[in-house]
Amino acid sequence: MINHPETEGIASKNHRRIWQVPIMNNYITTHGPCSATCVGIAVVILFLFLSVTTIQAEGEKEILFHEDFVDLEAWEPFTFPKIGRHSSYSILQEGAVSYLRAESRASASALLYKNSFDIMRYHKVRWRWKIEKVYERGNAAEKTGDDYPIRVYVMFKYDPQSAGFKERLTYGIAKAFYGEYPPHSSLNYIWGNKSQEKAVIPSPYTDRSMMIVVESGTEKANAWVDEAVNILDDYRKAFGKSPPSTASIAIMNDSDNTGENSVSYIDFIEVYR
Repeated sequence: MINHPETEGIASKNHRRIWQVPIMNNYITTHGPCSATCVGIAVVILFLFLSVTTIQAEGEKEILFHEDFVDLEAWEPFTFPKIGRHSSYSILQEGAVSYLRAESRASASALLYKNSFDIMRYHKVRWRWKIEKVYERGNAAEKTGDDYPIRVYVMFKYDPQSAGFKERLTYGIAKAFYGEYPPHSSLNYIWGNKSQEKAVIPSPYTDRSMMIVVESGTEKANAWVDEAVNILDDYRKAFGKSPPSTASIAIMNDSDNTGENSVSYIDFIEVYR
């Protein structure tokens, strides 16, 4: 279930507006008109109150969406050409708490959030995940090992209006073959099977997809781990430039290359600024 916190607090704000006026009117009726000194003190107090409120507001984050995985209404399957066996995604309920369960058995597919978003405005993501194990034959630097028990997958939309001739030709052929444009580029926040010398690794399939090693190995297996990333910063470090403005986010457990199997979990995921 998606929570949209933007509307929270509206009722309480309106309530404050309603009771402020009667209180001031009552004060004037009881005590008479304020003197110049009284008005001056009131202005100072109001200024201090607004200053503190502004500082607090600037420190607060603005959440685009927060998913607790009560259901999968806001998500849809995302599959890849030529991969016939798909991973499975379901809701695991434990008392009053629910999680996303991601299982892969020599398979690959993702769970895609249905709505894209403006990455220039909402560029931060945080989540909590857990794995049971890593893939023994996993290796982020090789095609045969390009599998991960869990990843957060950020895809950036291709824009033909800003593309050069060669790029438009390439993506036009891809659209004719697959029925839609492939992503312009992507970031993959992965849980690898082993430590890597570099924190950012090009995908062995394409340099338009970068793998960011967030966790690796089994030291934290079977325990919830919290992560927080800045997509804009990571994209610029990985590609040396700013990303396209429109992005979408997905979750994936894949093992089509290694032929292994695993189960992993996501407690929540949140996009904010």
